Amino acid sequence: MLLFFCGIELDEDFRNLSEYGIHEFSEIIVFLKTMNRLRDDPPSRKLSVIVQTSSSLLNAATIPVEMKDSSTVNDLRELLLSNKILPQEDYLFIHKQRIMRDNCSLRWHGVESGDFLYVFKGTVSRGEY
Repeated sequence: MLLFFCGIELDEDFRNLSEYGIHEFSEIIVFLKTMNRLRDDPPSRKLSVIVQTSSSLLNAATIPVEMKDSSTVNDLRELLLSNKILPQEDYLFIHKQRIMRDNCSLRWHGVESGDFLYVFKGTVSRGEY
């Protein structure tokens, strides 16, 4: 099992959770390692999703996109940037009212064909409590 907090893997060096900045209600991501990923992972599926930009980007454009569900949010960002659909900026992607993590797959986020993904200019920074 692998544990991540704010994109940082929690080591097995027996540090206290507070040393990582983990507090009550912090979100820890758990990945289960498997011995045979090919056997355990479902085959990749092609998704048809709609990327909806905010009103400050391209006058709230609706962009149909096809990608594999194994593609990451970074892959989606690069596709939109390389096709000059989005200008070179920092963006947040939102699915079902949750900020999507750049290095996680669309499958990991629970994205299904027909879903809307919303994109906004900006970044996320985590402040101290």
